[in-house]
Amino acid sequence: MKLALVGDIGGTNARFALWRDNQLESVRVLATADFPGVEQAIVAYLDGLGLAPGAVHAVCLACAGPVSGDVFVFTNNHWRLSRSAFCRDLQVDELLLINDFSAMALGMTRLEEHERVQVCPGTAEADRPAVVVGPGTGLGVGTLIGSAAEGWQALPGEGGHVDLPIGSPREAQLWQELYRLNGHIRAEDVLSGGGLLLLYRALCALDGHQQTLQSPADITAAALAGDEVAGQVIDQFCSWLGRVAGNNVLSLGGRGGVYIVGGIVPRFTELFLRSGFARCFADKGPMSKYMVDVPVWLVTAEYPGLMGAGVALQQLLERQQ
Repeated sequence: MKLALVGDIGGTNARFALWRDNQLESVRVLATADFPGVEQAIVAYLDGLGLAPGAVHAVCLACAGPVSGDVFVFTNNHWRLSRSAFCRDLQVDELLLINDFSAMALGMTRLEEHERVQVCPGTAEADRPAVVVGPGTGLGVGTLIGSAAEGWQALPGEGGHVDLPIGSPREAQLWQELYRLNGHIRAEDVLSGGGLLLLYRALCALDGHQQTLQSPADITAAALAGDEVAGQVIDQFCSWLGRVAGNNVLSLGGRGGVYIVGGIVPRFTELFLRSGFARCFADKGPMSKYMVDVPVWLVTAEYPGLMGAGVALQQLLERQQ
């Protein structure tokens, strides 16, 4: 019996799973640096399960960046993929490539209640878009529309590359330091792993602190240990995340709720819940009333991108029946 396979491919890791009966099976995480291309990584994954190319008839891969044409170049690792060559070499009948945050958005449709933490209370409006925002290697933004009955649709976009919003005189001062260090400042330049370190450098330069921390992990660990400067960095990171998430709600009419995903924020959940996120999320001047009752959740699910790739593939296969 042929199987389906799904993948969620990031800059450092590629996550693969079999998709059967609307569920993930045999999830494995492989380092992208260990393989020259995605085909070789999939062959290694299948081999580990005792399967050969040809055992899988359909594949959905969630990839960072715009997806179109026969050749796809991964934006955050060294891999590239030709759809035609991929299907030929792996004996695959169907290959679906989707934007990684389209997959992440679709993954929100399969969340269990224990896989999310409420950040802002509210009631999601079923007929309105939901917004998915995720700081990680970069900053991903996705939009979810539709319903289980009519089918879910995720709108791809590059919302992580919008300009970083400024909401206070303090943020204006920090923005000037960020610009001095980095030039043009996108939201992703701050709301990402590397961005956390850039923000730390800017804050230290502005306030005259000695820079002793060398990595995002150092900053997170110091903040959790009670370091005042690192704590200010985390709080400002969360505050800017709130502004960006709120801007997306206004732009998209996203009263279906907001999901905060990605690998960074769950590492400091308690600090996030105490941070300025909720205040800055709702701080929209005359439009602040619009933000009342828009729920926000922090997603703690382990593989939402893989699950979303499975949802996308399932919907495609059902349409073809």
